[in-house]
Amino acid sequence: MPHHETRPVVLRPDERLVPATLALAAEAAREAATDLPGAAIELAGKWGDRLPLPGHGSTPLLWEWLASVAAADLSVARAAEPHLDALAILAESGAAPPPAGSSWGVYAAEGPGVRVAATPDHDSWVLEGTKPWCSLGGVVSHALVTAWVDDTRRGLFAVDLRHPGVQALDNAWHARGLRDIGSGPLRLAGVPATAVGDPGWYLRRDGFAWGGMGVAAVWYGGAVGVARRLVRQARERTPDQVAHLHLGVVDSALTVARLTLLDAAQRIDGGEAAGDAGALLALRVRNVVADSVERVLGAADHALGPGPLALEPEHAARVADLRLYVRQHHAERDSVALGQQLLATCPPDGAPW
Repeated sequence: MPHHETRPVVLRPDERLVPATLALAAEAAREAATDLPGAAIELAGKWGDRLPLPGHGSTPLLWEWLASVAAADLSVARAAEPHLDALAILAESGAAPPPAGSSWGVYAAEGPGVRVAATPDHDSWVLEGTKPWCSLGGVVSHALVTAWVDDTRRGLFAVDLRHPGVQALDNAWHARGLRDIGSGPLRLAGVPATAVGDPGWYLRRDGFAWGGMGVAAVWYGGAVGVARRLVRQARERTPDQVAHLHLGVVDSALTVARLTLLDAAQRIDGGEAAGDAGALLALRVRNVVADSVERVLGAADHALGPGPLALEPEHAARVADLRLYVRQHHAERDSVALGQQLLATCPPDGAPW
C-alpha cells in the first residue's frame, strides 16, 4: 500500500487542523487506490458543511484543509475542491442549499468549436451544447455550468447531471497526470437548469477571485507532498552539500507560497479583497504559488534523479498530477495580466510597492 503523509500543512503556526480532518484525508488517500473519485467526493461531502466558507473569518482554516489533503494525495484534493467551491458559490448567490448527499462540479471553461447555449423555458432554462473540461462530469451528481444567454453574455446555471440529456465523453481524457480525475467534455441536450445569479454575476462576484486562490492552496499542498520526498531521502542517506542546497531552495519556495497564501486569506477575511483589489490579489497569489511549485518540482527532479520518477509509483504520480494541475495557471499570460492589473489600479502619482 502506498505511504501517504498525513501531517497538516499549516498556514498559521499557532493553529492546527483538527485531527479528524487528517484522519479523513488519510482514509480517502488509502481508498483512492480502488475508487479515487468516490473517496474524494465522500471526503468533500463529509466536510462540506463543516468547513468555513471563504471570507467568513476562517479562510486560513479552509485553505489549510485543502493543502493538507493535497499533500496526502493531490488527486483527492483536486476532486474535492470543486465541490467546496460550488457550495461557496451557492451560498454567495443566496440560492437554496444543495440537496442532501449531492456532489458538485463547477464547469466554466470555454473551448474552440464548442459552446453551451441557455434558452429560457417559462420560469427556468434549458441548456444545449458541449462543455469542455468537466472534471468528474460522469461521477458527480450536480454541477454549476456557465452557458451563453446571448452573443455576449454568459450566465451560471445549476444542473442535475443525472438527467438523461447529459452525456460524459470520458474517452477524450488521455492525461498521465490526474488520470483518475477525468476532465473530458459534457454533451448537454435539452437539460433543464436553474439560473444562479444574473448574467455575468459568476465573474463579477468577489468569490471568483477567492476560489482561484483556494486552487492555489491546493497547488501549494501538492508541492509540500513532493518536497517531503526530499526530506525522506536526506534521512535515508547522509546529505551532501548539493542535497542541502536543494532543501534550501525548496524551503524558500514553500515559505514564500505559504506566507503569500496566509496574507491573502487574512485580507479576504478582513474585507480587503473585494472588487479590483481581490482580482489583483488573486493574480498575485496564483503567480507566486505557481512559481514556487515549479521551483519545488525542479529541485525535486535535480535532487532525486530519475529513480523515484521511474520506480516509485506514488512519487511519479505526485509529480505528474502536480505538473498538470498547476498548468491551470497560464504562465506568462497570467504574469502579463498581473502587470496590466497592477498598473490599472496603481495611483497615477505613486508606485504599487
